[in-house]
Amino acid sequence: MFPCGLGCLSVLGAAGTALLCAGLLLSLAQHLWTLRWTLSRDRASSLPLPKGSMGWPFFGETLHWLVQGSRFHSSRRQRYGTVFKTHLLGRPVIRVSGAENVRTILLGEHRLVRSQWPQSAHILLGSHTLLGAVGEPHRQRRKLLAQVFSRAALERYVPRLQGALRREVRTWCAARQPVNVYEATKALTFRMAARILLGLQLDETQCAELSRTFEQFVENLFSLPLDVPFSGLRKGIRARDQLHRHLEEAIAEKLREDMTGEPGDALAMIIHSTRELDHELSVQELKESAVELLFAAFFTTASASTSLVLLLLQHPAAIAKIRQELAAQGLGRACSCEPWRAEDSAGPWPNCRCEPDLSLAALGSLRYVDCVVKEVLRLLPPVSGGYRTALRTFELDGYQIPKGWSVMYSIRDTHETAAVYRSPPEGFDPERFSPSGQDARSTSGRFHYIPFGGGARSCLGQELAQAVLQLLTVELVRTARWELATPAFPAMQTVPIVHPVDGLRLFFHALVPSAPPDGLHL
Repeated sequence: MFPCGLGCLSVLGAAGTALLCAGLLLSLAQHLWTLRWTLSRDRASSLPLPKGSMGWPFFGETLHWLVQGSRFHSSRRQRYGTVFKTHLLGRPVIRVSGAENVRTILLGEHRLVRSQWPQSAHILLGSHTLLGAVGEPHRQRRKLLAQVFSRAALERYVPRLQGALRREVRTWCAARQPVNVYEATKALTFRMAARILLGLQLDETQCAELSRTFEQFVENLFSLPLDVPFSGLRKGIRARDQLHRHLEEAIAEKLREDMTGEPGDALAMIIHSTRELDHELSVQELKESAVELLFAAFFTTASASTSLVLLLLQHPAAIAKIRQELAAQGLGRACSCEPWRAEDSAGPWPNCRCEPDLSLAALGSLRYVDCVVKEVLRLLPPVSGGYRTALRTFELDGYQIPKGWSVMYSIRDTHETAAVYRSPPEGFDPERFSPSGQDARSTSGRFHYIPFGGGARSCLGQELAQAVLQLLTVELVRTARWELATPAFPAMQTVPIVHPVDGLRLFFHALVPSAPPDGLHL
């Protein structure tokens, strides 16, 4: 027994020594990894690097970020402050929140920082896009696209948008089963963008097929830049090529059209404007512009629309106030030319010929509706933030931001921590944006409230997006009541955009227009 005992002790000792050596090697590797990034600071600056952790060698904190989601950033913000360093997806990153810090980043475009997108996004979207443009080409392209979202253009879009949203809400009411609002709004957003922004003449089958292709394109937009069989990039390229083939026919037809009159859609407007400047775009440039317009309007609008429906469901008092405002403006009655009970109809109401009763001016008079939309975008901004690359070393909140490092500014954290909001920032309170509210005056500096970003890269379509959400609010509240089709509210995923993890399934019930509800039945 004695020799066996010695053997066992010997094996245990060897195993312990191996574990100790492995631990020491791992500790040494992590120390060298941390030292590597500490030494990468700009020695010409006396300022320190921000606090934070660079994680494990090569992997950084990527695994923590993927597992923890939004908790990753909130936990580190509490530990290190509003400016901290980390290492994600193979790059050193400075995470930034807070109005003043974000203001420096957003107003520093082309001077301190430049926009940063994954290589796969540049490959798939192409070189003739606002996303990839820098400097003067970016300014010129932004100036061109600004006409697409001008007030005059919005005036033309609103009636068509209202018609599409009215039909969609009535379709939900006619359904005899739960509606997955997130999937439905994605399909609706694509249809509206394809028909209203691009002027594509598609039947329902064509639109559904093209929508699936576009969704596959977007799903692979942020993939590894490896063009090999079965890779995400290869799938994205295949989807992009299918989109381009379809768009090429539509663009060729538009180029043949007589554009002496007022252009009816955004794509025709781009063609018309460039012709006036004697700089006609190539078919390839127009295809890439069309896909970029779809991309800008697709997932973010669907995300915000879903959040709107969810938050109104959770706050019936807001619905009551909306109905009061609509009644006061003479807009409380929805169109009543079609059946209002699902059992009276074989399906949706495709033949409604009611004239739209909302204009851009009418939407502007609905102050509380505007407050609700702003609060939805404050509480659940579709995009959590944006990435930039430091063009040179600069100071931020007492720290140096080294040249070449990535800078990620956080929209959600900035909204959640803004001290200007009197009521708790985590609560749903549209009144914070009312003209008489202290919060509305305090946020006039813009950078406490940035759902659409800011500066040279702010979202050009923000007024269009807000109009869509306002129209959806009106059509929903005066047309339907809705309730959960699941035992509990869904968990919300925040990456890459805010959306319910397993969808938002609801039952919709049509309201009888001759007996306006009091708002308390929801």
